[in-house]
Amino acid sequence: MRFRDFHINIKIRIIETFLSRLVGGMVFPFMAIYLSSHFSAKLAGIMLMFNVIIGAAVNFLGGYYSDIFGRKKLMASAEVIRFLAFTTMALANSPWFELPLLTFFMMTINSICWGLAGPANQAMLIDVSTPDQRKLMYSITYWATNFSIALGGIAGGFFFKTHLFELFIATSSVACLVAVLVVFFIKESYTPPAGEAKPSYLPKGIFTSYGKVLRDKLFVLYCLAGLLIFTVELHLTNFIAIRLSNEMPMQNFLSWTIDGVNMVGFLRTENTILVVITSLFAARMISKFKDGPVLLTGSAMYVIGYTAISYFNNIWVLFAFMLITTIGEVVKVPVQHSYLASIPPADSRSTYMAINGLTFNGGMLVASLFVTLSAFVPSMWISFLILAVGMTGVFIYSIIIPQLEGRKNENEAAPVVKPA
Repeated sequence: MRFRDFHINIKIRIIETFLSRLVGGMVFPFMAIYLSSHFSAKLAGIMLMFNVIIGAAVNFLGGYYSDIFGRKKLMASAEVIRFLAFTTMALANSPWFELPLLTFFMMTINSICWGLAGPANQAMLIDVSTPDQRKLMYSITYWATNFSIALGGIAGGFFFKTHLFELFIATSSVACLVAVLVVFFIKESYTPPAGEAKPSYLPKGIFTSYGKVLRDKLFVLYCLAGLLIFTVELHLTNFIAIRLSNEMPMQNFLSWTIDGVNMVGFLRTENTILVVITSLFAARMISKFKDGPVLLTGSAMYVIGYTAISYFNNIWVLFAFMLITTIGEVVKVPVQHSYLASIPPADSRSTYMAINGLTFNGGMLVASLFVTLSAFVPSMWISFLILAVGMTGVFIYSIIIPQLEGRKNENEAAPVVKPA
């Protein structure tokens, strides 16, 4: 299987993912700084929380309507609106005037667009791919996501404070290119059966649709396992960052003397570099092995690595376990997504993907609870809890893998959109 064998939608989606994440990485990681400089820190926190809630709520609508009206309409609408929002943000931070409240509203519009198009984007990849393509497809997508976020973060770090207007001009230009790709080159991958279209306002049927998904026990268990395992990574910028800041002594590393705060930055950089270097080879690395053992082994390495990082303070030990963690990450992600793609029926893929999108929100909630708990419980016990939570997810995977294999075999015969 090679990149050129993919459906045209997959090729465009990989390019679009790279560009969209690049744009997002330039701006959104720094918006907390922007908002706190124009409003109070307390109000900025509330505004950011509002953005997350709005995006999560719209995610449900996006998932439902994508299965009702098709993928491309939602994707195209979202990308055009995102382009207009970025353009407005540029004008609101131009040399002529500065309108931080309007900037925040446009930031909210961007969150709405992400929620609206997210499930459709994921469902489209499943629509136009075959089971034997998916591990490579998801490996390349994962590489593109991490590489673009890294580049966007670097660009944003250099230009956000000093050249904000020019940065927004650049982001709106890239958003325009993304909109053109989606509107004119993406092909519709799913046409609902005639007579099943529903009104364009919020229907009662949305509750029936999501209720049906939540009654799929295999999918619910799969999402729960993924949430528990994903949670361990989120501790790096929450509990682990706080612990290293408070407990890690100053140490020499090459020509630098670094503390716990610096160490978090080094660990994130190591992870990003290793993911970018190795994720393209992940599909080939795991192709000779069965999916179940790969998922369990990769997930276990991922959990054990982050647990060790939450406990040790030695620089070289931390670097070594981040290496183990990243290897586990890059081998499990393609299989994890491949299994996920095999679970939903063709007519409900976006709805399923919308529910799966809550994994991030749930993981953030758990990570936040651990920060609060760390104020009352010794760090060693927090590390033990991180291990217990993560390995519970691995255990759930081990139980449901036979069912996942069965579901995958059932859905392999589902129709796939052929390259045009």
